[in-house]
Amino acid sequence: MKIDIIGGGISGLSLAYMLLAKANNHTINLYESDEKVGGKIWTERSEGFVTEAGVNGFLDNRPATLTLSKELNLQPIRSNDNARKRFICLDGKLKEIPEKPLSFMFSDFLSISGRINMVLEYFRPPNVKEDESMESFAVRRVGREFFEKLLDPMASGVYAGDPAKLSIRSCFAKVYELEKNYGGLIKGFLNIAKEKKKLGQKTEAGPGGTLHSFDRGMYSLIEVLRQILGERVFTNKKAVSVEKKSESYIVNFDDGSMSESDVLILAVPAHNASILLKDLDKGLSDYLNQIQYPPLTVVSLGFKNRDFSGIDLNAFGFLVPARESRKILGTLFDTSIFPNRAPEGYTLLRTMVGGARFKEFALLEEDKLREVVLSELRDLISLRADPHYVRIFRWQKAIPQYNVGHHLLLENIDRLLTQHKGLFLTGNAYRGVAVNDCIANSEKLASQIIRDF
Repeated sequence: MKIDIIGGGISGLSLAYMLLAKANNHTINLYESDEKVGGKIWTERSEGFVTEAGVNGFLDNRPATLTLSKELNLQPIRSNDNARKRFICLDGKLKEIPEKPLSFMFSDFLSISGRINMVLEYFRPPNVKEDESMESFAVRRVGREFFEKLLDPMASGVYAGDPAKLSIRSCFAKVYELEKNYGGLIKGFLNIAKEKKKLGQKTEAGPGGTLHSFDRGMYSLIEVLRQILGERVFTNKKAVSVEKKSESYIVNFDDGSMSESDVLILAVPAHNASILLKDLDKGLSDYLNQIQYPPLTVVSLGFKNRDFSGIDLNAFGFLVPARESRKILGTLFDTSIFPNRAPEGYTLLRTMVGGARFKEFALLEEDKLREVVLSELRDLISLRADPHYVRIFRWQKAIPQYNVGHHLLLENIDRLLTQHKGLFLTGNAYRGVAVNDCIANSEKLASQIIRDF
């Protein structure tokens, strides 16, 4: 059997590796339009700095990436303990988020009325909807202040999205299910804590887990997969269309060549899959085109440690709520999160700009963008000098947006896919944007393909 995979990001690469491991008697080829594989996982190593252009790491609260790393003989590194300290920009200043629920309740992070509103969530009756926006859900359950100060910047940090549009059901399924299964968030959390205590497990208020990466950055994972797959990977091969021939699929490339396969997997962004399938199935193509990808720009700046005054950078970083009307989404203190990210005596900061609500800032010219970021950092963290190192990474279409109704969109996509035996879609556009999600979905899909074909 011949299997073609279009797209050399982490989804395509991990799928190819798992198919090879499960059935090495099949012919497996992977085609990538760029000169390098990895997609939005890219680490630039220069001048002693290790800079992530996109994905920063993965959590250990799910086993997918850790398991794959072990198979590849890669040793992940944990983020530093001081990276547990996180800040939110409130009223023009950075305010630390209390880590423990009790400390949070007795802090002044929220006003008294905001804290009371949060406690009253326990007594609010459930009103489960088929789907609703993250903003609607949060305001209804815990109040507008909690939403604006905490959940709004979290939506920017994870999805670079607009919480007035993001689906609570698709983006934060576990939170949605607390109300559905237990009648409320606090009730759900208490019940889960009780169940985990019986099992001797620890309960965390947030998503849980510790952030991990690799000593030389996230691209280490891509490099090893690329090496194992070897001549099965073809770069600078841009697919332009897909057609059906009897029981086979034919992929046409922009250089005039083609490839015929029994099984075809499109591991590309949804908008690219939409273009490839427009002649094969217009309905499927139209559904895929509804998944939006806003622009996002990453601005990485390296400074000497002495360039800062009166600020403790031993933290994960900070996020900026929309209510602050600033031009950045947040900044990560990379040298505080992982070791060996900068030369001795230097600090590396990575700032995100743009997203669904602030697209225009992501599209600024580089000089203007640099000055915008520096202006914000001078104001927020007492920056005293210009950077010694600057790298700007632009993603014209960054993170897929799971907006309200995303689950219905997936149902329609899945329904139409059943009409095309041997055709599959995978990637972060569908059921999880994180590296863990992509690798876990590759494992499921590889098993399904081997079982059914």
